[in-house]
Amino acid sequence: MKTLFILNDPPYGRERCYNALRLAHALLKKDPQTMVSVFLMADAVIAAKAAQKTPDGYYNVERMLKRVLVGKGQVLLCGTCMDARGLAEAELMAGARRSTMDELAAATAEADKVLVF
Repeated sequence: MKTLFILNDPPYGRERCYNALRLAHALLKKDPQTMVSVFLMADAVIAAKAAQKTPDGYYNVERMLKRVLVGKGQVLLCGTCMDARGLAEAELMAGARRSTMDELAAATAEADKVLVF
């Protein structure tokens, strides 16, 4: 099964990214054959910024995205949203990559399920 997660909210301050990634991990744990794609849009693109440092005991979205990548998933970022926030490709965590609306459209058409957070 192919599941596409589209995240829009900032990685911290609200918990939508956190909860979406918790669900992505649960799906990968339940069925390792599941293909998970995470598309970050709007303020969610900051979730893929490398070298995030959060207080002890607080969740870290970068680490959560790494778990998606380890599970053979992909992490894609809206290029226009990156540009609007001044986020350069060199600032991204390893494995995450700049993408386009055309690629999001293709991933949406291919997915069995699309979840928007």
